[in-house]
Amino acid sequence: MSNRSPVTQVIALVAAASFAAACSRSDAPAPGAKSPQDATAATAAAHAHDAPTPSPIAEEQPKVPLLEQEIAYGAAQKRNLIGFLAMPADAAEPLPGIIVIHEWWGLNDNIKAMTRRLAGEGYVALAVDLYGGSTADTPEKAQKLMAAVSSDPDSAKDNLKQAYNYLDKYAFAPRIGSIGWCLGGGWSLQTALMFPDDLDAMVMYYGQIVMSEPQLATLRMPMLGFFGGQDESIPVRDVQTFRSTLFKLGKPVEILIYPNAKHAFANPSGGNYDAQAANDSWQKTLAFLEVNLKPKPR
Repeated sequence: MSNRSPVTQVIALVAAASFAAACSRSDAPAPGAKSPQDATAATAAAHAHDAPTPSPIAEEQPKVPLLEQEIAYGAAQKRNLIGFLAMPADAAEPLPGIIVIHEWWGLNDNIKAMTRRLAGEGYVALAVDLYGGSTADTPEKAQKLMAAVSSDPDSAKDNLKQAYNYLDKYAFAPRIGSIGWCLGGGWSLQTALMFPDDLDAMVMYYGQIVMSEPQLATLRMPMLGFFGGQDESIPVRDVQTFRSTLFKLGKPVEILIYPNAKHAFANPSGGNYDAQAANDSWQKTLAFLEVNLKPKPR
């Protein structure tokens, strides 16, 4: 990338920046993949008795003082896209960027807490909002919000493209990765497919997977995925096929399956939290991001 201004200009640029919406093409589900409707129904079944209470992973404080702000990172057809931005307060040079994609509950306080934790590790972290300002406090509302995203994937893709462009052009991030949980895990993979040559790292927690070999063949970035062996919404056999396809294609990927973990075992919100799997996957996530977004000079 070209030479850029200091990262401390990011907050100042927020109010002045203007954004143009882009168009993207929606593809039908690949053979072997769940349809959007089936994926929504399976996620709803996994969360049928759940609630968006903070899990222990969302209660930890960031390592360093932060600058944080709600920001407009782009524009939809009828509104601005408002997300949550956080970065270390003492940043003196451009930092790697991370697109943070919320679980099916939406961009709530628990996702903001995880965004702070990521920022505290030395990143400029942007939590996007795929729900247009809404969050869910019941599984029924979450299902409706997730179904709305699934019914209009082009808008979600355009949303994430603008998030990438914000980190690239306005936050001056020299490298950019994505991370998401549940709904966000699937969209983290979709972000990788949208930016197969430009995204530098992708992390997905038990999101909807893609089975299409031609699509997966386009990916170039290192990838890390976490899944639960007891997750009925994403069967282990499908995860194994996903992993073996990526291996066959020679992709730089690590897919981990925690045998006793259920769906949403590391979610910032909800009651399916599994401390052992969540803590292990989080430490692996931080190590993966460190290696791929902060490469050491040779």
